[in-house]
Amino acid sequence: MTSQIALVTGGNKGIGFAICQGLVAAGFEVILAARSLDKAKQAVEQLSSSNVYPIEMNVANDSSIHSAAEDIRDQFSHLNVLINNAGIYPDQGVNILTVDRDLLNLTMNTNAFGPIQIIQEFLPLLEKAPAARIINVSSGNGALDGISANVPSYSLSKLALNGATILLAKALHSKGIAVYAMCPGWVRTDMGGNAAPRSPEQGADTAIWLATEASPKLSGKFFRDRKEISY
Repeated sequence: MTSQIALVTGGNKGIGFAICQGLVAAGFEVILAARSLDKAKQAVEQLSSSNVYPIEMNVANDSSIHSAAEDIRDQFSHLNVLINNAGIYPDQGVNILTVDRDLLNLTMNTNAFGPIQIIQEFLPLLEKAPAARIINVSSGNGALDGISANVPSYSLSKLALNGATILLAKALHSKGIAVYAMCPGWVRTDMGGNAAPRSPEQGADTAIWLATEASPKLSGKFFRDRKEISY
């Protein structure tokens, strides 16, 4: 039986780490990507599995993405699941009337443009797997009825990621690759803070479900708690 292989960006902590845990439990080999190789290796040690492999990838940096893709193509024959989880939330103290171009560029590059390039780089490996899946970790702040002027760069970046999900689902339909967006909810992580009501495991659940159980016919849709929600 051919092994099931998944790549998770931002897999060293929070929701990403919980996604890696869930995929390992589901029998996947997991490529755990983090901004630094040391952090990736530390997370792999915590998972205590011989089926997890660390890789360095800065999703806001073109050359880092390309280098990681080359390394992974050298080691793996295919990719069944790609989860674009890495992201930033840098909008403290700004709103849509005060945010500057540098912050907008940083957040868009990390949260929206990075995932698009990652998909482009890993498409050859995804095409070699039957019924491959791509999951983009988005946010309710990226939904039209949830977008917030008080988190401008984050909201716009997730709105763009949702739009990219729709475009990619259409573009990859003929290749048999499903593309989904999901909202993990407000989760207790470095980004979400300690007051958040959800655990990382609860936040990761829908991403794991999309990677393992959801129908490919749901490609292009946006999910929370395993249910479709409106863009």
